[in-house]
Amino acid sequence: MTDERAMVIVGAGHAGGRAAHALREAGWAGPIIMLGTDTHAPHERPPLSKEMLIGTKAAADCALFDADFYRANAIDLRLDTTAESIDRENRILTLGDGSQVAYQRLLLATGAEPRRLPVPGATLDGVHYLREIDDSLALAAGLKPGAHIVIIGGGFIGLEVAANALALGCEVTVVETGERLLMRAVPPQIEARMRDRHGEAGVTLRLGRQAAEILGDDRVTGVRLDDGSEIACDLVLVSIGAIPRIGLAEAAGLAVDNGIVAGPTLQTSDPNIFAAGDVCAFDHPLYGARIRLESWKNAEEQGPIAARNMLGGSEECATAPWMWSDQYDMTIQIAGLPDRGVNAVERPLDDGAVVVFHLADDGRLVGASGYGASGTIGRVIRIGQMMIERGLYPDPAALADPAVNLKALMRQQAA
Repeated sequence: MTDERAMVIVGAGHAGGRAAHALREAGWAGPIIMLGTDTHAPHERPPLSKEMLIGTKAAADCALFDADFYRANAIDLRLDTTAESIDRENRILTLGDGSQVAYQRLLLATGAEPRRLPVPGATLDGVHYLREIDDSLALAAGLKPGAHIVIIGGGFIGLEVAANALALGCEVTVVETGERLLMRAVPPQIEARMRDRHGEAGVTLRLGRQAAEILGDDRVTGVRLDDGSEIACDLVLVSIGAIPRIGLAEAAGLAVDNGIVAGPTLQTSDPNIFAAGDVCAFDHPLYGARIRLESWKNAEEQGPIAARNMLGGSEECATAPWMWSDQYDMTIQIAGLPDRGVNAVERPLDDGAVVVFHLADDGRLVGASGYGASGTIGRVIRIGQMMIERGLYPDPAALADPAVNLKALMRQQAA
């Protein structure tokens, strides 16, 4: 352990990589140490369920930076490395090999891990989870023409894999516990369109059913559902959500609550420790509530904000959340927090596209959900996002009328 204290980042994912870049960009000239349990340098995750599966992107194409970036910026990137414990009083991090690192400020960007399926047979060969690059490579190897994949979980990742597996010539069955897909993520108007699109493409949907057992001896041969029916298959993808990796923070006595608790500046209950990305449960100024987000945009924004605040800034993470999911030739985009709305206003667009605006009980716009071609819904969702960030109370009738210019409505409301 050297005497010079470093800016230390635990987690070599998207948020951690952006934080390291932002530290140098903001003028930090001291040491930066980034630690990650993964064997791959910081990368973007969306291609893992999309382009990597169909072979249009390789692992190297997902990297945040080229191979020379870390050397050129004197960033000590240590992969396949575990952080074991935090001595908060002395600001020392102990690693899995027993070595120690002294930190000036510490960023915890430890991410999340897939929720495991608690049924017999869930550890058989051929049962996959999708979180890391190696997971994507292993899953892609089994997606051969004629193979039958059962996807347990009708969320975004599972449905993206379903669409791409079909494109590769696979037979696909999706098993979802809820009575509809994306139960908590999108309104019924959008779910119905998406469900129809998957059905038209050839996906078999088993809604309102749970996996009771994964069948097979050494390797998966099928899935038994809770109604006793069996589905023969060659591989299984379990996609039933993720759990924030809070163990290191919890053992150190930091406040945790469905993630590492942080304020709007991403500072945790210890002023020398910050959190960012999937693991961070932060107080959002727009909503006056603590939220945790798992999305590309969140990692992209929070890493740099945490970095600048580690250097003494007071920047708040206050933009409206945004995410997308590409399935077939259609896109879902979501801005804000639709589940905070109590009234939904549907705005029809060209070519069967739709955007649903979500209003709180006082009429404030809190979310917008869209389904259709990316260009068609993207512009409307972006305006909705700006309205949300400005705290506007738009007229529901105007939102529903496709003849009303939303930019003009936004200017009028903001005046």
